[in-house]
Amino acid sequence: MLSSRPRTGRSSAGRSPVGRGPFRRRRRLALAVLLVASLAAGSLPATADAPAPYTLVHDGTLSPDALAAPGTNLLVVGIDRRTGMTREQIARLHVGGKECDCTDTMMLVHFSRDGDRMSVVSLPRDSYVPFAPHDHPRHSGKINGAYLHGGPDLAVRTVEQATGLRIDHYLETDFVRFADAVDALGGAEVCTDRPLEDLNAGLSLRPGTRVLQGVEALRYARARKVSPPGDLGRVRRQQRLLLGMLTRLAEAGALSDPVKLAAAASALLPQVRTDAGTGVATLFGLGWGLRELRADRVEFATVPMRAFDHRVPSWGSTLLWDEVRASRMFAAVREDRPVADELTLRAVPVAMDPGTVLVRADDPDVAEGLRRSGFAVTKAEAPAVRAEQPTVIVYDPYWERYASTLAAALPGALLRPVRGNGRTFEVRVGSAGQPVAEVMYDRSMVEGAPMTGEQLRCR
Repeated sequence: MLSSRPRTGRSSAGRSPVGRGPFRRRRRLALAVLLVASLAAGSLPATADAPAPYTLVHDGTLSPDALAAPGTNLLVVGIDRRTGMTREQIARLHVGGKECDCTDTMMLVHFSRDGDRMSVVSLPRDSYVPFAPHDHPRHSGKINGAYLHGGPDLAVRTVEQATGLRIDHYLETDFVRFADAVDALGGAEVCTDRPLEDLNAGLSLRPGTRVLQGVEALRYARARKVSPPGDLGRVRRQQRLLLGMLTRLAEAGALSDPVKLAAAASALLPQVRTDAGTGVATLFGLGWGLRELRADRVEFATVPMRAFDHRVPSWGSTLLWDEVRASRMFAAVREDRPVADELTLRAVPVAMDPGTVLVRADDPDVAEGLRRSGFAVTKAEAPAVRAEQPTVIVYDPYWERYASTLAAALPGALLRPVRGNGRTFEVRVGSAGQPVAEVMYDRSMVEGAPMTGEQLRCR
């Protein structure tokens, strides 16, 4: 799992395993089957602090094609809930504040029918969608609010209605169980090329690669005030965290050794709430299906957006999905195809609205090209002699977060931060001229563009 090259199944000497190897593998598999059978008598026992499994019901809103679609779909959610936590737990996990009893994280995981691909699609919590029918008049709201209105049943049916996908299995965790689950699975490998500091989440990471244990992994998953900020940036970090956990499991041999995999499945189950049809045997089967999967056959994506600050009374700022691209993406999942091919854009996606980037360009053609992409361009006098160098973008580092948007429109241009340069970005075109690329404001395709595990993994 998550290797860069296909597995050959041969020994280091170039020969197929011989001798006692096949017998040992059969014995390990037999032991695993016995272990799974003994652990899978039930799903998740109900205790005072572990809610009982619920029955997953499809309410008739799905098409026959969706119900018969190939592959397996798993909905993974994290709940913002502090009920039952002690003050010490709240302080240790750094999760102070008021709970919303809603889904703070939602990931749709698709396992292809033949086991050669896994697709992970994040559903941002502020997505504004119609709720599935329940004991209130029909209405829409943030997708994370469906859980508050009707628990896991309404959350699952709302996701099914919004995506047109059948949910086969459901995994739910909360702050404490998430941290315990990461510890039980051996941690998660993450990496960053810049410091990550978020006082609200309690996160403080230096540049580099490291393995996060449960408490720190939770802080990493919840951080919103690091670059890129907000929920879309956080979604990408959550995807990295999931990949990091899978990488650790693979490196420990837990996805290729049936005994280790059964142990990992049994360690995970007490930390999650499931539907009644999901037990250790289910988790074992899904994990075993990943044993030959390469990193370049795992894909991560976020639902594409068309509006990033859609204001709704009583709901505040919400996100609106791009109906056309989202429909194509979910159709690809339903048809057991890769999602990346359905999310191509005609222009370069950028994270900031070009209309908020003030620019002064010393070349009229470049200025006009930027203006066509929506940049706020003012006139500048052309220099008498152009410098023998590439185009340079001069800007005050205070406006750093806007720089990449302008740079995307000027391929090859150099960024030069200069303190005191002011609010306006200065574009000084080099002697060879400067092409202008068309850009499109689409944060979801900047911070959540489809990426393979090979592209997303730490190197």
